[in-house]
Amino acid sequence: MACDLWLVPLVDVLTHSPENPFRDDLLRYNAALASHGLPEVPVYEYVPGISGAVEPIAAFDYDSLHFLRRAYLLGVTGFEITPVDALGGDYEQLLEMFESTAEQSHLVWHFDHAGAYVPIDFQLPLVVDSLLESGGPLGSSHGLLRELHAVAPVLGIDPINPPAPTRPLGPTGLEQPFGPPLDDLHPYARERHAWAGLYAAATRSVTQGSMIVFA
Repeated sequence: MACDLWLVPLVDVLTHSPENPFRDDLLRYNAALASHGLPEVPVYEYVPGISGAVEPIAAFDYDSLHFLRRAYLLGVTGFEITPVDALGGDYEQLLEMFESTAEQSHLVWHFDHAGAYVPIDFQLPLVVDSLLESGGPLGSSHGLLRELHAVAPVLGIDPINPPAPTRPLGPTGLEQPFGPPLDDLHPYARERHAWAGLYAAATRSVTQGSMIVFA
């Protein structure tokens, strides 16, 4: 199973449009943010040629995402991080043993196929009933960046010179296998694959004022 990461620019011409397909989502996100004493999703002035286009930024398969989440959880809980060929019961046990830690992570505590990250800095993922019913916890792009920086060294990644994300060849269906095949021979190739996509999206989200959505 695979997914695409899309950037949705938070510009007035899109956000305030009656035809905005994310209108209901933004209302839910703003309500959740307000309930936690946080500011609403920012809206910026449209700049022709620079902002305004919704675009795919990266693509990865869900297994690679879970490999990355496993590595982060092992590191943050003090366990040795080692490469594995497949996800097994140890990952599920890790999630069960450290559920409260997982729930505090913007990287880990997020639905694979839905939900969003917004360019607002808050400590914990937001979880309210309206979000869980429609797409899952709301994450902070700033929080996601911090966690990606934390796990980067063990994956052999220098955030100053990050690997390029894999862009989708075309719209990726939920049940469709990911393509093209990875050409990274590193022991943590799968983790690096997901890391690169999320890092590119989170960096653009923070610097350009965009929302990250899974599709």
